[in-house]
Amino acid sequence: MVHAARAVRPLDAALLKEFLKREGATLVGVGDITEALTHEITHLNRGVALAVNRGLNRDSIALLMRLQRLTERWLKERGFRSLAIPPDSDRIKGKLIAKLYHLFSHKTAATCSGLGWIGKNGLLINRTYGSKLSWATVLTNAPFEPDSPLTESQCGECDLCVKHCPSGAVSGSLWSRDEPLKNLVNYEKCGALKKVRPRFEEKPNCGLCITICPFSRNGHNKRSFGQRDSG
Repeated sequence: MVHAARAVRPLDAALLKEFLKREGATLVGVGDITEALTHEITHLNRGVALAVNRGLNRDSIALLMRLQRLTERWLKERGFRSLAIPPDSDRIKGKLIAKLYHLFSHKTAATCSGLGWIGKNGLLINRTYGSKLSWATVLTNAPFEPDSPLTESQCGECDLCVKHCPSGAVSGSLWSRDEPLKNLVNYEKCGALKKVRPRFEEKPNCGLCITICPFSRNGHNKRSFGQRDSG
């Protein structure tokens, strides 16, 4: 006799989201990331996107990594597997996890969770906080009911980052999940600015495309530890 496969009941992520927000997360989302996974991690088809409304620094990295540990513990206690992808600025050479960065992007978890889209500046933009959030991700096999994804840019006709980019690196193209390889930013031009403007030498970029963005300017006014978005 052949038995029918038992259906997996979707898991409500609301309790996890509430818990992480009490612990300091600004945004928490869960996305179906199946289409974005390489064969090494296809069993972890849900991405828990974590964001804090702070600039990238030692304290924000520590908070994000703490939130990741809490997420992993929460999942383990319920019998699920997980893999934490640390914040971008924690890509310490020599760490085993550093070898996994090419397998998954924080932008993917965030867009699949509906927490943001990829702006013309090539950065993740949230409607409330702009590009000024710091992100981390936890992959899991927990059968969470996923949030609705964002699949198209919401930048519209705004081209402030294109006009004000000092290196002319922003193309002005609109992101779409159906065209993931579209060239939004010429990163060689962006990085070349450091050679002619020494004050940017110790920075990843000049940051003007972040500060000029209307969504980021609005988000700056919301930067407080007590304020939360609905995500």
